[in-house]
Amino acid sequence: MDRAEVDSKIRELIGPFNKKGVEIQDSTTFVGDFEFDSLTVMDFVAEIEDEFDIIISMNQQAEIENYGQLVDAVTKLQD
Repeated sequence: MDRAEVDSKIRELIGPFNKKGVEIQDSTTFVGDFEFDSLTVMDFVAEIEDEFDIIISMNQQAEIENYGQLVDAVTKLQD
């Protein structure tokens, strides 16, 4: 999957978690904009891991602060 396909799929997955209807851009942050708490982050990461059949390590999760970084990380992990 290329970055655009990954982006499109993650947008589908984030829908139920985007309670505030935040407009998604690469710079959209999970804590600040989406207001995700730690449990929501864990649930969302689990959805992504299941969908893409990847593992996002705790170290990687700690480095991902915004939507664009997540799309890039998932795209790279598929290779």
